[in-house]
Amino acid sequence: MAAIPAQYQSKGQILEVNDYTLVVGLAFLVAGFVKGVTGMGLPPIAIGLMAVVVPPVQAAALIVVPSMVSNVWQMLVGPGFLQALRRFSALLIMVCIGAAFGVGVLTGSTPVYATLALGLVLFVYAMLGLFKFNMHVNAGNERWASPVVGGLTGFLAGATGVSSVPSAPYMNSLGMSKDELLQALGLVFTVGTFALAVGLYFKGRFELAAAWESTLCLIPTMAGVLAGQKCRTLISAETFKTVFFVGLLALGGYMIVRVVWL
Repeated sequence: MAAIPAQYQSKGQILEVNDYTLVVGLAFLVAGFVKGVTGMGLPPIAIGLMAVVVPPVQAAALIVVPSMVSNVWQMLVGPGFLQALRRFSALLIMVCIGAAFGVGVLTGSTPVYATLALGLVLFVYAMLGLFKFNMHVNAGNERWASPVVGGLTGFLAGATGVSSVPSAPYMNSLGMSKDELLQALGLVFTVGTFALAVGLYFKGRFELAAAWESTLCLIPTMAGVLAGQKCRTLISAETFKTVFFVGLLALGGYMIVRVVWL
């Protein structure tokens, strides 16, 4: 069994090629299944599972194409794309700026910082979901809150590959309809993933070979999504979401403990 290429190696994280392929395939299959059942969770699940055994920067590079495909579709399906684009333009600009700074954490010479950041993001995201955190932001505060949320979302997207925090709870606080919310989140996640890809490219971590590998990850992702959609009527969405968030909580907690105490 050949040794895994050097770009997939980091201190304490070396896999054989076949093991690497299996881990990546299973991560995207599981993440796709969760996406098919709940409509959420692709990047946090896939990156979180992969980052346990491969460097977070490689996990983030692999998520780019599957995330872009799913989020572009979510962004374009709906009646208010241009309206959402105008409304959240400041937030989206700040996502790009924040990602430009955050990607330095992900691609830095000390991978444990990216692992710790990812663990914290997954832990917080899971806590917000488990306790159904909700707030309300009125129109008067949205003007200044959106750029702040965008900058923080972008930084965390660049540092971890996950752009759900704090964008998802913030968008949920604006009182939009379900269709408007899904479209707005698709827009933010698309821009966040694109900004991540650009940052990784300029750091030499998302070139043609990495883009091709990310494209191949569409296969297990779509298989998982289709399986999840078929099982959707057989599974309680609320129960499944609870299991999903508990799993993310455990995963994030493990990553934090591994960095801080191990």
